[in-house]
Amino acid sequence: MKKVLIVVVAVLALSACTEQQRARSWGGTATKDLAACTKLVNVTWKEGGDLWILTRQMRSGETPERYEFTQDLSLGGEFGKIVIQEHSGQCPAS
Repeated sequence: MKKVLIVVVAVLALSACTEQQRARSWGGTATKDLAACTKLVNVTWKEGGDLWILTRQMRSGETPERYEFTQDLSLGGEFGKIVIQEHSGQCPAS
């Protein structure tokens, strides 16, 4: 019975978190797709698992890129990862 209770609590705890909170707290990878014609400038992970992303409009001639941000543990190694993917599209003239 204890095992069932532990599994139920673990499932509820994980389902209450966002993908990025799970990546930060439990490891693994979360993916964030930016809107078309949006270029990544900077990203930061705040306490509580909030991901803040600074973007700008893609300039003429720029192409979409893929970024991987990893959580570097003070004891060594990597834990969580956020993958941010830019996308091309019908961009307004800049």
